[in-house]
Amino acid sequence: MTTLFISDLHLDAERPRITELFGQFVRSEARGADALYILGDLFEAWVGDDDPSDAGAYVARELQALQASGTPVHFIRGNRDFLLGEVFAQRAGMTILPDPAVVVLYGQPTLIMHGDLLCTDDVAYQQFRAQTRNPQWQAQFLAQPLVARVAFAQQARAASKAHQSGLKQQGTMDTITDVSPATVESTFSRYGLDRIIHGHTHRPAVHELTVDGRPRERIVLGDWYDQGSVLRVDRKGFELRGLPL
Repeated sequence: MTTLFISDLHLDAERPRITELFGQFVRSEARGADALYILGDLFEAWVGDDDPSDAGAYVARELQALQASGTPVHFIRGNRDFLLGEVFAQRAGMTILPDPAVVVLYGQPTLIMHGDLLCTDDVAYQQFRAQTRNPQWQAQFLAQPLVARVAFAQQARAASKAHQSGLKQQGTMDTITDVSPATVESTFSRYGLDRIIHGHTHRPAVHELTVDGRPRERIVLGDWYDQGSVLRVDRKGFELRGLPL
């Protein structure tokens, strides 16, 4: 049996082929898996569980059917869909986990997370994250009309692109938007585990490192912009590879 991990699909109406690829994956390989973990940014944007988007409805149907087939679905909120709540989770038949969370994979405790908490060198983003994760801010935002929330999401995406453009001009894009090595090491030390799985950075890789005299591994999931990216974990080990269109 195999446990599957995906993240950073960024599903929306502008990329219907990727949405269909996700559906094909759920209806094929994910059926019969021990579990499916979605580590954030399933959607390009999520402004509340009353969002009437076609992508949201499609995902809910596919995941509900997957869960009904016997494959548990777990979800960690990302920086694009941090407002996804229990109402949609119930529609989709998935369980929302805290970020980060510890799971035991075939006897090995593993820390799973979206990954943005590791990018502490991006101070501007971390400030925005702290603001938008505040329950009072979220309650006030969700109380606004849907059209106002959609407009805010569009402005936030534009601001994010402008921020990244500025980092590119400064030549700091690769370092600022990636994880902080010091934060990675402190996270390993804090949890005392030997494996971290995360997404967010869109830099799929397996990093071997030594922390506190112990070998550790950090597995980074890829995004789904030009193909899929799936991590398969079983009793023998793991495999991280693309899922072609």
